[in-house]
Amino acid sequence: MVQQDTGDLFGRVMPALSNKADEFSFYGYGSVTEEDLWTYCLVKLWRKKDLQAIPVHEAVGDILSISPSRYMTHTQVEGFKKAAGNSGFGGLDDEEFRELLAPKGRKRDTGTAQKPN
Repeated sequence: MVQQDTGDLFGRVMPALSNKADEFSFYGYGSVTEEDLWTYCLVKLWRKKDLQAIPVHEAVGDILSISPSRYMTHTQVEGFKKAAGNSGFGGLDDEEFRELLAPKGRKRDTGTAQKPN
């Protein structure tokens, strides 16, 4: 998912991405590639930033600070979102999901809120 407008930054931070991918491999996450880490940065770390305005040293620092637990948590959540979209629950709207996942005994109040006494 290396886009044309991000190709220059991708090329400049490739050594950091490669180093981080090697670190993940050392810790037993051998399937994580440089492109996976780059996609994580684009989607999670830099989603609200202008990529042309990110200094290289900041991008490298962000990449080197990615922990395996943060990355894997993000990957699992994205997998769950993707699976939910493909399951029978895909037809539920947000309110129905909240009601479905609410703890037992705590029904969501769909009426008007009452003021405390």
